Amino acid sequence: MDRLSVLLERFRVRAALLHNGPLCGRTHFDARPGRAFLHVLRRGTLTVRHRRTPGLAQLMELHEPSLLLYARPVFHEFIHPPREGSDFTCATLDFDGAEHNPIVDALPPSICVPLARIEGLQPALDLLFAETDRVRCGSRVLIDRLFEVVFIQLLRWIIDHPDEVGVSSGMIAGLSDPRLARAFVAMHRSPAHAWSLASLASEAAMSRSAFAQAFKRAAGVTPARYLTDWRLTLATALLRDDRPLKQVAGEVGFAGPSSLSRAFKQRFGACPREWIGSGSTGGPSHG
Repeated sequence: MDRLSVLLERFRVRAALLHNGPLCGRTHFDARPGRAFLHVLRRGTLTVRHRRTPGLAQLMELHEPSLLLYARPVFHEFIHPPREGSDFTCATLDFDGAEHNPIVDALPPSICVPLARIEGLQPALDLLFAETDRVRCGSRVLIDRLFEVVFIQLLRWIIDHPDEVGVSSGMIAGLSDPRLARAFVAMHRSPAHAWSLASLASEAAMSRSAFAQAFKRAAGVTPARYLTDWRLTLATALLRDDRPLKQVAGEVGFAGPSSLSRAFKQRFGACPREWIGSGSTGGPSHG
């Protein structure tokens, strides 16, 4: 079962090379809305300093090659040994919907994983390092695409090891459960389908009561609430692309424009037209 492709097709991520090579002294990365970072520590040691951020230690020590993901805007500073600078390859990540992208919304503010822990990652890293170490035709484009590959492989690992990165509830937790994942993927793939508790439980091959309890425990919300949130997440993305309200309502599973408008106002405090006019980029949280 492919738990990620539907999400990544609807909400794309684009990488862009930021830095390659040693970094010495102090290097800071500002917290800018819509900007995420993926750092690859190739060799050396590193101290990372965070400003006061809920859920993050102010200082973190890295002593082995690692991936460091900041999916949300978080100020972080790298402190390097003055003589033996750590060797990095870094990229910025641009998510459709910025921090309101459902993948970003489901991740902790920072994730650090040793490279050796992620099975199958090394071939992509070998190619990434070969391209960053020697400039050739098309290298920049290929490097950006390879960073996207590395991010997807990291995301796969996170789904298989949610507890190790501090994910206890939400979409990622639901996708990590083989039975619940079938229901999540079904909703992600076909939001306009008239899903009921019984039909979602059937997707998961569970009884309705067992499914409802397991889903609420993993996702933090009921299946009906999650489905509405998912439909609204898709609707906000489509409305930002200037799609007609009637078309959006039908595509994401609302009975009509008025039904979508009511759900919109209930969740965001404004009808879709007012929301678009305000320049809002917010969306419902999936935890």
